[in-house]
Amino acid sequence: MSFELPELPYAYDALAPYMSAETLEYHHDKHHQAYVTNGNNLLKDSGLEGKTLEEVVKESFGKNAGLFNNAAQHYNHVHFWKWMKKDGGGNKLPGALASKIDSDLGGYDKFRADFLNAGATQFGSGWAWLALKDGKLEIMKTPNGENPLVHGATPLLGCDVWEHSYYIDYRNARPKYLEAFVDNMINWDYVLELYEAAS
Repeated sequence: MSFELPELPYAYDALAPYMSAETLEYHHDKHHQAYVTNGNNLLKDSGLEGKTLEEVVKESFGKNAGLFNNAAQHYNHVHFWKWMKKDGGGNKLPGALASKIDSDLGGYDKFRADFLNAGATQFGSGWAWLALKDGKLEIMKTPNGENPLVHGATPLLGCDVWEHSYYIDYRNARPKYLEAFVDNMINWDYVLELYEAAS
């Protein structure tokens, strides 16, 4: 199994003004492509050829840093593109998800505040997450390419807080980028799809 760069599920300018065509072009065509290229090179002779991407991520964690970093970032980005859509975000959640967020996280407003805080307080590069662990929703943050898979959880939503994800559009204002992501870009239908698959 080799890694492949997926096509973006929308045009480069579809998420403007919240994420520019320039950001998407660099982020997808250059950064994600590099994870794919490097990941494929590191996969050779790793003993993990033929495994699924999820298995490669879990089994390389803590054992093969180079492969893990690239495979995990490939995994994260395959989903990241689908976690966003034009006219997304806000509190128009599918019912099943809304009631789960109410029961596990104290409602949408608290989810929003905690998710924004996780992203804003992740020191250096990393990700903010909504994940399912032992049947309950959790807000998590991870450094670099790490994701909930390696912490026994299933990622349902992730926001990339590496600088290349927002610096062209927001410069150093990471909190503004996070707000734009949550309020205007989240594809809740895809989050629901992952939640239903994981439940």
